[in-house]
Amino acid sequence: MQVLQVQLEVGPDPAEVGRARRWARSRLAGSGIGDDEPLAETLVLLISELVTNAVVHTGCPAVLRMLFGGAGVRVEVADASDRPPRPRHADGDDTNGRGLELVDGLADRWGWQREGTGKSIWCEVDRAPAAGPGAGTGQGAGVSPSWVPC
Repeated sequence: MQVLQVQLEVGPDPAEVGRARRWARSRLAGSGIGDDEPLAETLVLLISELVTNAVVHTGCPAVLRMLFGGAGVRVEVADASDRPPRPRHADGDDTNGRGLELVDGLADRWGWQREGTGKSIWCEVDRAPAAGPGAGTGQGAGVSPSWVPC
């Protein structure tokens, strides 16, 4: 299977999140995923959440990668912080703390792994709806069965 990988370096500034979303939309369109497709909206939201987490919670630059394979799209955000992601639970009107809950709800699979001295948080979205038990429920941290880490 051939995999196309594109990447963007993201600075440690919250304004970079908007730039990452615009960049992602253009790369999705270039891969044949239309801007008006639900898959594109889901991926842009996932990218927004993962890049926001990297920029806000680490204060470090990050690298956003998108990998396009036959079965779907994998998004990875790598940063220099060695702190593992900590899912939080937002209450009521809280404006923070929902990022990884969104990732878990929207991605078909997600997790994190050590990368160099830092980490990479990844998620995958299948192009076609998956069938069978657990489809679309996310798997939490773990090794992805369909992708081999770089």
